[in-house]
Amino acid sequence: MLALLDADIIVYRIAFASQEDNEKIAIARAAEFVEDLVMKPWVSDYKGFLTGSNNYRKEIAVTAPYKGNRLQERPVHYQLVRDYLVSAWGCEVIEGQEADDAIGIAAYDYGDDDEAYIIMSIDKDLDMIRGWHYNFTKDIKYFVQEDETLRTFYTQVLTGDRVDNIPGLKGIGPKKAEKILKDCTTEKEMYAAVLEAYDNNEEYLTEQAKLLWIRRKENQIWQPPQ
Repeated sequence: MLALLDADIIVYRIAFASQEDNEKIAIARAAEFVEDLVMKPWVSDYKGFLTGSNNYRKEIAVTAPYKGNRLQERPVHYQLVRDYLVSAWGCEVIEGQEADDAIGIAAYDYGDDDEAYIIMSIDKDLDMIRGWHYNFTKDIKYFVQEDETLRTFYTQVLTGDRVDNIPGLKGIGPKKAEKILKDCTTEKEMYAAVLEAYDNNEEYLTEQAKLLWIRRKENQIWQPPQ
């Protein structure tokens, strides 16, 4: 089973944990962490992905700057750990889109062979991608079905994503979103329910959805279901 590593999460996790430590300790901590992931008994190989520059979402975001609320300084060893993951573990820097997109594309390249890969991350956004997942903080391995991915996506279109500065709809949290979508069984029904919640403002809905969608093929831009 190929492990698809969300290396962005690993960088921040290790760098923040090493704020008070020297470079040698930070590297050693990163090495131990990644080795533990790729040596899982159900992992045969791995690919790691890091977000580069020129994220296409910045051009789509009109209502609010994409990730414009991220003012916190990066941890001291951020670049050190990032460079180490590239040089020592072969992690790929993804330009023009995010590591999440590269993970989604890699997963869907396998078609219906859900046993071929496992996504390793703690990012709930990646539950938008079908297949096996491993949350390395909780040490939980779980499977996401295709119909669950769409419900996750449309739930986020309703709630937005504060971490990435995507507003969604004011006053709607997970429980209200669940209520809006509870009787929907198809994507068209989900879209219609969400559009009604958006007071039929299709332009604003489309902006939010395009920002939240994780790609499943190269250069994919989300479009409303026909």
